[in-house]
Amino acid sequence: MNTNTAIAITQIGLCTPLGETPSTVLNHLISANIDGMKWRDDLMLERPTWVGEVTSQLTSLPKKWQVFDTRNNQIALVAAKQIEQQVMAAKEQYGAERIAVIIGTSTSGIATGEQALAYQAKHGSFPTHYDYSQQELGDPSQFLQCYFGLSGPCFTVSTACSSSAKAFASARRMLNANLCDLAIVGGVDSLCQLTLNGFNALESISKGRCQPFSINRDGINIGEGGALFLLTRATANDNITLTGVGESSDAYHISAPHPEGQGAISAMQSALDMAQLTPAQISYLNLHGTATQKNDAMESRAVSHVFGSQLPACSSTKPLVGHTLGAAGAIEAAFCYLLLSDLNSTEQLAPQVWDQQADPNNPQLPFVRLGDRASIQHVMSNSFAFGGSNACLILSRRTLC
Repeated sequence: MNTNTAIAITQIGLCTPLGETPSTVLNHLISANIDGMKWRDDLMLERPTWVGEVTSQLTSLPKKWQVFDTRNNQIALVAAKQIEQQVMAAKEQYGAERIAVIIGTSTSGIATGEQALAYQAKHGSFPTHYDYSQQELGDPSQFLQCYFGLSGPCFTVSTACSSSAKAFASARRMLNANLCDLAIVGGVDSLCQLTLNGFNALESISKGRCQPFSINRDGINIGEGGALFLLTRATANDNITLTGVGESSDAYHISAPHPEGQGAISAMQSALDMAQLTPAQISYLNLHGTATQKNDAMESRAVSHVFGSQLPACSSTKPLVGHTLGAAGAIEAAFCYLLLSDLNSTEQLAPQVWDQQADPNNPQLPFVRLGDRASIQHVMSNSFAFGGSNACLILSRRTLC
């Protein structure tokens, strides 16, 4: 493992369909709990659909932050409170200007805009609390900077489904360039009609529960949620590190991936190269695994190309939480973090939830079954997006190196 470039992950905050505390999320993850998936009839115009829904208690923001009061930021706040003590300590140590905020999103506060438009159609004016900036992509990062009282670098990454994975890459570069001493990194997205109906227009929404890599797969389930991390330059005492980041942009098509996964291959190989790891050293791979025809075909080919005969245990966790779009990279990195953490004392893996009907047209992958265990040291997480905007993260348990 390349200890010279490793970045420490010192704290996480969660708000997901699997829960909000690390122990709850981990337990639901390794037990394949699908209770976070809900049948909703108010999001798509044509039919009901399964979605991953946050059921944590969300509250309106205090009056001084009313301009930021969206469901998206309410989800972010649940996660932010879990890292607040550490952020305040770092603020005292480094100064407010030395803490960066880098968030990935694709929806921001669009749901609030939809509600405001419905109100305007009925009453002839927008609600008094509505502000157009609530649905701008920079809103969640600006909210968190304001909430913590910071003045350092602050921006949002929005590259569709790789957004919050790429936020890690941005944070790593900023830390290594000495532009900050601590980075608050993560992603947050919330359910809204625009994304559900947009994906439905692309014929990408499943008619039932999504079935990643199955011959019967017919599309995605959308989800919502958020995950935040504290990143800093690693020391010898840090347990879990971000050891590898790979990015690529194949720009093959505006929405379809390259059929042979050229960009995905490049991202995975770049992450391995940065971490100075061989494919055989990866204990577990969290697949992008959207359950669309083209993604799963491409990804199975890309993974087979990179790993060859040394395929790691694999699973897509999207059947548990849905595809959380801009937040997916961060939420799935959080799952990897929890698998590496001391909470996972039995070293269980995240099982694949599907009909177990593999697609014979694609290379076969060794999917995790309920109860599977492994000696977990290095884990990889894939995030692939529209336009061929790809990202791959490798997290490592440093104490075992």
